[in-house]
Amino acid sequence: MHRLSRRSVSAILRSAATRYRPLSSSFPGDHLLSGESDTTKRWCSVLTAGSSKSIGATVPFNLKNEPVLGCRHESTAAASDASTTPADKYEYQAEVSRLMDLIVNSLYSNKEVFLRELISNASDALDKLRFLSVTEPQLMQTAADLDIRIQTDKDSGIITITDTGIGMTRQEIVDCLGTIAQSGTAKFLKALKDSKDAGADSNLIGQFGVGFYSSFLVAERVEVSTKSPKSDKQYVWEGEANSSSYTIREETDPAKLIPRGTRLTLYLKHDDKGFAHPERVQKLVKNYSQFVSFPIYTWQEKGYSKEVEVDEDPAEANKDEQDGKTEKKKKTKTVVERYWDWELTNETQPIWLRNPKEVTKEDYNDFYKNTFNEYLDPLASSHFTTEGEVEFRSILYVPSIAATGKDDIVNPKTKNIRLYVKRIFISDDFDGELFPRYLSFIKGVVDSNDLPLNVSREILQESRIVRIMKKRLVRKAFDMILGISLSEDRDDYMRFWDNFGKHLKIGCIEDHENHKRIAPLLRFFSSQSDEDMISLDEYVENIKPEQKDIYFIAADSVASARSTPFLEKLVEMDIEVLFLVDPIDEVAFQHLKSYKDKNFVDISKEDLDLGDKDEEKEKEIKQEFSQTCDWIKKHLGDRVASVQVSNRLSASPCVLASGKFGWSANMERLMKAQTVGSLEYMRSRKVFEINPEHQIIKSLSAACKSNPNDEEALRAIDLLYDTALISSGFTPESPAQLGGKIYEMMNAALLGKWGSSADASQHPTTATSIPETVEAEVVDPAEAGGQK
Repeated sequence: MHRLSRRSVSAILRSAATRYRPLSSSFPGDHLLSGESDTTKRWCSVLTAGSSKSIGATVPFNLKNEPVLGCRHESTAAASDASTTPADKYEYQAEVSRLMDLIVNSLYSNKEVFLRELISNASDALDKLRFLSVTEPQLMQTAADLDIRIQTDKDSGIITITDTGIGMTRQEIVDCLGTIAQSGTAKFLKALKDSKDAGADSNLIGQFGVGFYSSFLVAERVEVSTKSPKSDKQYVWEGEANSSSYTIREETDPAKLIPRGTRLTLYLKHDDKGFAHPERVQKLVKNYSQFVSFPIYTWQEKGYSKEVEVDEDPAEANKDEQDGKTEKKKKTKTVVERYWDWELTNETQPIWLRNPKEVTKEDYNDFYKNTFNEYLDPLASSHFTTEGEVEFRSILYVPSIAATGKDDIVNPKTKNIRLYVKRIFISDDFDGELFPRYLSFIKGVVDSNDLPLNVSREILQESRIVRIMKKRLVRKAFDMILGISLSEDRDDYMRFWDNFGKHLKIGCIEDHENHKRIAPLLRFFSSQSDEDMISLDEYVENIKPEQKDIYFIAADSVASARSTPFLEKLVEMDIEVLFLVDPIDEVAFQHLKSYKDKNFVDISKEDLDLGDKDEEKEKEIKQEFSQTCDWIKKHLGDRVASVQVSNRLSASPCVLASGKFGWSANMERLMKAQTVGSLEYMRSRKVFEINPEHQIIKSLSAACKSNPNDEEALRAIDLLYDTALISSGFTPESPAQLGGKIYEMMNAALLGKWGSSADASQHPTTATSIPETVEAEVVDPAEAGGQK
């Protein structure tokens, strides 16, 4: 079929003269409809939207003898008719029982949240009543107290939740409970925004219109009895789990009438009757709804002690009468009298909503201990309110000790941050949404009115608001830690560093945006500090004006770092060197790279610049020992990349420096201990540096010039290389072979000083003595007898 392109259609639209065209001018008379006269003309419009009887009845024609344009007009008209046919409109249909099953069993991951959702609904009803009563005081006449009461029957498995809120009329029951995903609270808030009171403060919680159905998580049948102050009648809504229908009837039992509000009765499933225990209900209220703005009472068993008389034994009574005792003292015992009564379960005023000036340090510490089950006071706390684009209140704490050990830093899923939305507890299970992994030790609460949550209120959705909130929380956390580091008691920060120092080092690796905040908090041992660790700021303050870099050495311990040969020249020059003794330190420095415009320099790497170069003297020394360097390189072969004259040694004869872009000796040792497979390509090239001022190097230089093939000199080079491996932090390739060389030289030294010439002849100076092989002689038996 031939169709007009968009460009062709546009051309036709622009040309009004070609809008209508008689088909008789394009088609011959033999193609007219059967029964039509030749004089009848059929008009066709390529723009006509309606159907045309003559066109619809058009018969096929032969393309070979007819103009192509006529075919295009007819085809386009047919396509236009098909695309503009009126369409029927339908609404989506849903299988209600299946939809309810999805809402109940797929929306919530934890059954116990049903009580949080129902209490939130009750709180919304009370809030609505309080708000409307400002303009309609008559709504509050029937009952004055605004509260929520929860009563349980553990034997029957029934939970009853009663509030004195706004209640519902019959139509509101149909709209709110009978319509899935329609939130009465959301409609109320929309009405507020459209009215004059759009700026009124409201703590309403509901958003999605599905919270009520969470009751079917644990209940097989739910009964809602509600009375609105706007109606004279009380209605009862009843629904069952896995049912697609519900019933509404008028309450006629006088014993069940309530003055105002809603009474929700849950008939629990057999497997979920444990929720009807009063202690469990009380625990759930304290966990999820502790800070609801209305009092929540739970029906609890209580007791008091009293003295009761004890009946005397008849035998003892007769005995007392025979003794003639006139005064008898009645016997009593203490018993506990049990009774049931309402008990206030929640605190209506959370500490983070109070003015920080009115809260004492003891209040903060008590809240910390009670909320997070801690027994020690925190090192620091921060109570703040953030306004502007994102509004929330928070209290953050720095613990005084790591909860599960200093090395437990790889699990970011901690329960240290409790998130509240409008004072309703949402979750404490986060995976980096509010704090990065390295700050997972920070504890606290965060309360916001407009966080983007999913429908179940269990997952914090990723959004721009959350990212802004995370940045502000991280900033406050760093302010707290910085405050500890600047406190007069230095021991407080050292205690923090012992417990959480590794967390900050991980932050150097994972959080490049906050390097400027993390770096001042780091602490290290140094060559000029005895037992105290210093900060980078203290290091920068103590350096000489001409020093351009910050020097460090990585080792497995402070003692090993102090005895390394790389440190000799820097100690003489009074240059401080940081000791990185934690396995993660070197990686952290590689990510930091610099601090206050001073680069971090590893003194164990090649081409170390100490800023004291004397180019003429260095040139003379290199020329003097160039032959010796070539001789040593030729003997060591591929074991070293090059042999150079060192500018960092003063007491040691030689050292093995690492290449610029490979692993250091310390990193190579650490990676060998990891089960990560072979990483030979990351091993650094080794540079053998010699000290031209040392007597051993001078002796080898003389041997190189006089007898370069001397075996003793070559063995000395091998021993120097193996010794440099150990002193530089590397691992010898063959420790047994190195031991043999040392034993050999010890043997020669000891025999030369205390041994005799006979001992020397019996114990040649070789690593191992192989006895001479003696050939056995065959003796004839007769000869042997004659010799006897």
